[in-house]
Amino acid sequence: MGLFDKIKEKAFNELIDIIEWLDDTQDTMIWRFPRYQNEIKNGAQLIVRESQVAVLVDQGKFADVYQPGRHQLTTANMPILTTLRGWKYGFDSPFKVEVYFVSTKQFLNQKWGTKNPIMMRDPEFGPIRMRAFGTFNFKINSDPTKFIRNVAGTDGNFTTEGVQEQLRNYVVTQFTDKLAESKVPALDMAANLNEFSAALTTILTPEFAELGIDLTKFLVENISLPEEVEKALDKRTSMGVLGDMTKYTQFQFAEALMAGAQNPGGGNLAGDTMGMGVGFAMAQQMAQQMAGQQAGAGAPPPIPGGQKMYFIAVNGQQTGPFTVPELQQKAVQGQLTAQSLVWAQGMPAWTAASAVAELSQLFAAVPPPIPPVS
Repeated sequence: MGLFDKIKEKAFNELIDIIEWLDDTQDTMIWRFPRYQNEIKNGAQLIVRESQVAVLVDQGKFADVYQPGRHQLTTANMPILTTLRGWKYGFDSPFKVEVYFVSTKQFLNQKWGTKNPIMMRDPEFGPIRMRAFGTFNFKINSDPTKFIRNVAGTDGNFTTEGVQEQLRNYVVTQFTDKLAESKVPALDMAANLNEFSAALTTILTPEFAELGIDLTKFLVENISLPEEVEKALDKRTSMGVLGDMTKYTQFQFAEALMAGAQNPGGGNLAGDTMGMGVGFAMAQQMAQQMAGQQAGAGAPPPIPGGQKMYFIAVNGQQTGPFTVPELQQKAVQGQLTAQSLVWAQGMPAWTAASAVAELSQLFAAVPPPIPPVS
């Protein structure tokens, strides 16, 4: 074999005869087969694995697209490239073409979230700021040329990082609009996460499709209040859980007594006993005050001396309270009549004085008006 034949054989052996992509990454969307100036043989083997498609690009133009399987690159199965090259009668020489492998698998657990709080008006809390986050899954459309043309371009190693920011912008914009339009109270957000997720999937699907991407799953995982609002809500919830403030105060005092009993070196017996008595009295007084506050502001004061006290409505204003003897004086003076409205503890509503058994007898003893002197 001459020198020329050896050189020819060596060059022929350097031509590419197997084209494949073994993807060992989790985020690569498009990978261009490296040629390193080598040409592809006529009859080379193209191996496309499951979750892949291969796209031939000839001088900047899309040519043939291959689905999973083993393909022999000849004029018989390269109809578009054959037309572009004008191979009417086949060819024997090697050729140069770009081969792009496109991953068709789903890219899972793509996170999204609101960088800044969303301002909205809540029916219970008024103007508030809300935050939200979640995840979504997507994959490249069944027509990979659309994604290459609109997003990846000539990038030979395109990953999810190159498109994540744009997709997140779509998500946050549409989510903010949907949240504001929903008018759902903040405390009911958790019960509507599935509804938000379904609605956003419908809204975002066409926007993703414009990029050549299929949105396969969208989830709203959490919608939360700002930290300061959550703290205020926790306090409000705690008050509701405590319920009976009297019993709660007594319980806390009992806990304090138990803690004192476990510390025998804290003082002398007489002093401790006196302190316990004073403390118990103070706890009872505080409990009574809290119970009075829970009963509602504006309630009548306690009855002095066990006598029943009545309030009188005068010109639409509450006056009193007065004892029965005081009311008798007012009846004599004409300041209390049978039609005067009165109220006492235990009565369901304001009632005419003549309709109250205890007061009706007051008007029987009232002398008639003095007739004018003729």
